[in-house]
Amino acid sequence: MKNMPSVNKVWGNYLSSIGFVSYPVLDRCPDCYTVRDFCFYNPVGTFILATGSHVICVIDGNYYDAWDSGDELPIAVWRRDDYAL
Repeated sequence: MKNMPSVNKVWGNYLSSIGFVSYPVLDRCPDCYTVRDFCFYNPVGTFILATGSHVICVIDGNYYDAWDSGDELPIAVWRRDDYAL
Protein backbone atom coordinates (compact mmCIF):
# COMPACT_ATOMS: atom_id res chain seq x y z
CA MET A 1 0.00 0.00 0.00
CA LYS A 2 3.09 2.22 0.06
CA ASN A 3 2.30 3.66 3.46
CA MET A 4 3.28 3.24 7.12
CA PRO A 5 1.72 0.27 8.97
CA SER A 6 0.36 2.64 11.61
CA VAL A 7 -1.91 4.42 9.10
CA ASN A 8 -5.58 3.60 9.74
CA LYS A 9 -6.17 2.52 6.14
CA VAL A 10 -3.29 0.02 6.27
CA TRP A 11 -4.19 -1.77 9.50
CA GLY A 12 -7.89 -1.41 8.66
CA ASN A 13 -7.38 -3.28 5.39
CA TYR A 14 -5.47 -5.96 7.26
CA LEU A 15 -8.26 -6.42 9.82
CA SER A 16 -10.77 -6.61 6.99
CA SER A 17 -8.72 -9.28 5.25
CA ILE A 18 -8.86 -11.52 8.35
CA GLY A 19 -12.62 -11.24 8.85
CA PHE A 20 -13.15 -8.11 10.91
CA VAL A 21 -15.92 -5.63 10.09
CA SER A 22 -15.80 -1.92 10.95
CA TYR A 23 -18.66 0.04 12.50
CA PRO A 24 -18.80 3.76 13.32
CA VAL A 25 -19.17 4.91 16.92
CA LEU A 26 -20.85 8.10 18.13
CA ASP A 27 -17.99 10.39 19.21
CA ARG A 28 -19.80 13.68 19.72
CA CYS A 29 -20.49 14.98 23.21
CA PRO A 30 -22.68 15.22 25.23
CA ASP A 31 -23.49 11.68 24.06
CA CYS A 32 -19.84 10.65 24.15
CA TYR A 33 -19.12 6.94 24.12
CA THR A 34 -15.72 6.37 25.74
CA VAL A 35 -13.48 3.31 25.64
CA ARG A 36 -14.55 2.60 29.22
CA ASP A 37 -18.25 2.77 28.17
CA PHE A 38 -17.59 0.43 25.27
CA CYS A 39 -15.99 -2.10 27.60
CA PHE A 40 -18.90 -1.93 30.03
CA TYR A 41 -21.49 -2.57 27.30
CA ASN A 42 -19.41 -5.23 25.50
CA PRO A 43 -18.19 -7.67 28.15
CA VAL A 44 -17.60 -10.55 25.73
CA GLY A 45 -15.44 -10.67 22.60
CA THR A 46 -12.31 -9.22 21.07
CA PHE A 47 -12.51 -5.78 19.50
CA ILE A 48 -10.20 -3.17 18.05
CA LEU A 49 -11.19 0.44 18.77
CA ALA A 50 -9.88 3.30 16.65
CA THR A 51 -9.61 6.87 17.87
CA GLY A 52 -8.50 9.70 15.63
CA SER A 53 -4.86 8.85 16.21
CA HIS A 54 -4.69 5.67 18.26
CA VAL A 55 -5.75 2.02 18.37
CA ILE A 56 -6.90 0.11 21.46
CA CYS A 57 -7.53 -3.60 21.95
CA VAL A 58 -10.54 -4.73 24.00
CA ILE A 59 -10.80 -8.35 25.16
CA ASP A 60 -13.79 -9.49 27.19
CA GLY A 61 -14.57 -6.04 28.58
CA ASN A 62 -10.96 -5.07 29.39
CA TYR A 63 -8.96 -2.60 27.34
CA TYR A 64 -5.24 -3.05 26.76
CA ASP A 65 -3.03 -0.09 26.00
CA ALA A 66 0.27 1.52 26.94
CA TRP A 67 -1.60 4.01 29.15
CA ASP A 68 -5.07 4.42 30.66
CA SER A 69 -7.07 5.30 27.54
CA GLY A 70 -10.47 4.71 29.14
CA ASP A 71 -11.58 8.30 28.53
CA GLU A 72 -10.60 8.29 24.83
CA LEU A 73 -13.43 8.61 22.31
CA PRO A 74 -13.46 5.81 19.74
CA ILE A 75 -14.59 6.70 16.23
CA ALA A 76 -14.78 3.14 14.92
CA VAL A 77 -14.91 -0.38 16.26
CA TRP A 78 -13.67 -3.46 14.47
CA ARG A 79 -15.14 -6.87 15.32
CA ARG A 80 -15.45 -10.28 13.80
CA ASP A 81 -18.88 -11.26 12.50
CA ASP A 82 -19.21 -13.93 15.19
CA TYR A 83 -19.18 -11.31 17.99
CA ALA A 84 -22.25 -9.31 18.93
CA LEU A 85 -22.12 -5.62 19.74
